[in-house]
Amino acid sequence: MLTYVFKNNTVPMYEQLYEYLKNDITNGVLKTDAKLPSKRTFARNNGISTITVQNAYNQLQSEGYIYSVSKKGYYVANLSGIRKLHSDTKISLDIKLPPVAKACEINFSSNDIKPENFPFSVWSKLSREVMSQKSREVLTPSPTGGIHELREAIAEHLKAFRGMLIDPNQIVVGAGTEYLYGLLIQLLGSNRNYCIENPGYKKLKSIYSQYGANCVFADIDRKGVTVEELNRVKAQIVHISPNHHFPTGITMPADRRYEILGWANETSDRYIIEDDYDSEFRLSGKIHPTLFSIDGCEKVIYMNTFSKTLTPTIRISYMVLPIELANRFYRELAFYSCTVSNFEQYTLSLFISRGYFEKHINRMRLYYMRKRREVIDLLNRSSLNNRVELIENESGLHFLMKLKTDIDDEKIKKELLARKIKISPLSDYYMTDTAVPHNFVINYSSLDTQKLSKVFETISSLL
Repeated sequence: MLTYVFKNNTVPMYEQLYEYLKNDITNGVLKTDAKLPSKRTFARNNGISTITVQNAYNQLQSEGYIYSVSKKGYYVANLSGIRKLHSDTKISLDIKLPPVAKACEINFSSNDIKPENFPFSVWSKLSREVMSQKSREVLTPSPTGGIHELREAIAEHLKAFRGMLIDPNQIVVGAGTEYLYGLLIQLLGSNRNYCIENPGYKKLKSIYSQYGANCVFADIDRKGVTVEELNRVKAQIVHISPNHHFPTGITMPADRRYEILGWANETSDRYIIEDDYDSEFRLSGKIHPTLFSIDGCEKVIYMNTFSKTLTPTIRISYMVLPIELANRFYRELAFYSCTVSNFEQYTLSLFISRGYFEKHINRMRLYYMRKRREVIDLLNRSSLNNRVELIENESGLHFLMKLKTDIDDEKIKKELLARKIKISPLSDYYMTDTAVPHNFVINYSSLDTQKLSKVFETISSLL
């Protein structure tokens, strides 16, 4: 007769009995087709109720460990074809995970922000307000383009900050620009030539390729991408960052902007994707108008993100579609659900509409202005000073540092990584073999300036 000891007062009795019986079945103590004791007998011998036994039997039967025969009782099921997993079994599958980045003391390639710069107190206050006052809305499915309050807040922000007059319904909110690129490819068609600036954001190549789109690469000059290059590579959709190109930092002048708009208007199948990359952080002078705001022919798709202004982990981005494309989006892709939670959307909409976002940008612009100045001052005071040339345009959160050396870029990169200093040469961002050597990208948003003097001396010692 089966008897068990029930010791755990925090676990229901029937669950303990279920575990005892399951272990005996899977370990072969109870053989296939063995008859289990009747509920009344089992209960009497173990000093428990028949309800406890019935509940344990029901659970075992529902999971296939036992079966019942009418008017005869319960029997152990045939589990011979099921692999036994013991409690001490460890599963280790041959899954090739991405390599884990080595810990670095200084990372010139990081675009993270320091935690102390995130407006936690305001964000927490608004989050609590959303939870208490919009509980019903938070649990109501969001429209495919995002909740109206957030799209309206973004439209007002773009009107005040970038001079863009748009309908909130032209805005599509998504969890990161990478997701929005996927929507654009579906909207515009994968049978197009998607052009990326060279050098440029390499991840775009992977995204477009995964959707089956053909990628072409247009070299840039000191003003940005040229019409001649776009024609040479037979571009149809061109992705550009005219206000602050990454990684070169080039700001496209007005005459080149109108040339690119003219190119887009030559045929009906051409569009410009304008990535307004960290335009909020122009540290001197007036921000240039967006291509979207000077486009009179509905050829520009505007994209931006809150990753730079708030934090990369918030994963909220948006695109502004020309009217014709916006209507097509809602006709053809409205079945998609918005990928940003309502809770975050409502919180962000309050953050923008109540002026906190503008205050945060102004505060961070001043912070980054001082940070940039401090980084450059430390560089000028180091022994590296006479061996570098800075290439900057007082915009964005990075600049280029050109080293006066004959040493290969990749060798410098590896030597510094061995010393726990991560830095990316400009050559890493080229799609072709036309890279300009000895230029290195310096992202300074999250740098620990107290360590920089020593780091600059280390770089100098390698040259």
